[in-house]
Amino acid sequence: MKTEFNINNLIRENIKALKPYSSARDEYKDISINKMIFLDANENPFENGVNRYPDPQQNDVKDLLSKIKDVSKENILLGNGSDEVLDLIFRAFCEPNRDNIITLPPTYGMYSVLANVNAIENREVLLGEDFQPRIKQILEAADANSKILFLCSPNNPTGNSFTVAAVEKLLKKFKGLVVLDEAYIDFSEEKSWLQKLNKFPNLIITQTLSKAYGLAGIRLGVCYASKEIIKVLNNIKPPYNVNELTQQRAIERLKQIDEIDNEVAQLISERNRLKKELEGCNGYIEKVYPSDGNFLLIKVDDANKRYNQLIEYGVVIRNRTTQPLCENCLRVSVGICEENQRLLRALRAIK
Repeated sequence: MKTEFNINNLIRENIKALKPYSSARDEYKDISINKMIFLDANENPFENGVNRYPDPQQNDVKDLLSKIKDVSKENILLGNGSDEVLDLIFRAFCEPNRDNIITLPPTYGMYSVLANVNAIENREVLLGEDFQPRIKQILEAADANSKILFLCSPNNPTGNSFTVAAVEKLLKKFKGLVVLDEAYIDFSEEKSWLQKLNKFPNLIITQTLSKAYGLAGIRLGVCYASKEIIKVLNNIKPPYNVNELTQQRAIERLKQIDEIDNEVAQLISERNRLKKELEGCNGYIEKVYPSDGNFLLIKVDDANKRYNQLIEYGVVIRNRTTQPLCENCLRVSVGICEENQRLLRALRAIK
């Protein structure tokens, strides 16, 4: 454990001095609202289900997540998709034109995009040939202004999880924040790092309702971190960043855990079946990488050619050949059985 870690050493000075916006709905949070009338926020008073501002702290959603994930509500922040959560982390801890982050390509592209948007240097340290973090090179790339290390595990687009030993060593050795992106953790046999949150004060875990929970359309991302980090992020987030319809739909879905578990099990089964079928497919498929996500990375003879051929058959996948270590690789999401069969038919038909 990094006993010397102090979050105040990482927060931007202007954020420390910031007085957060306080909505009227925050001011009476400890009072029963059943018989109250709302004349505080200049809202339209005619009830239609969405005429009032949403709960700025999304308490009902957090109550459900807290029970499902066995994490205190004080350790949870919700955002308008994981991208907003990541952007808040940048804005709270990275000083523009001075600080830097470290990413490990090939990985999720928004880390680099957000670094550019926030005028933060992105120091890239390629993964090893086994798609695992190269710890020595990462630590050598860091300096006093290295504020955040991004680890995507299971990793997109490679599909593999980083070893526990590697993640733990980086948590102990890296002097900034370690953001562990677990967007695909529900499809992995590896355990989430959520239960180790209290052990590492520099750990931030991001998850999403877009993948396993099937709610990509409502844009809801989740951040788990220490109370101190969550407080900082709450201070700078927009007051009503998660809208009422998103909160309602999330609550409805989070009450369907058995259905979600069943869908995840089906996708894992289809992923394993699809991998086996692809490995026995046409000779132009050179390798199908193991995956802990709801997708497969496939190495072919000519990614551009095969991608365009699949488009002609009405099958849209992702061409990752321009990414480091992914030359001539295609990424295929796991669909329902009928979709996967259509993919396989197309792959067998192209020459």
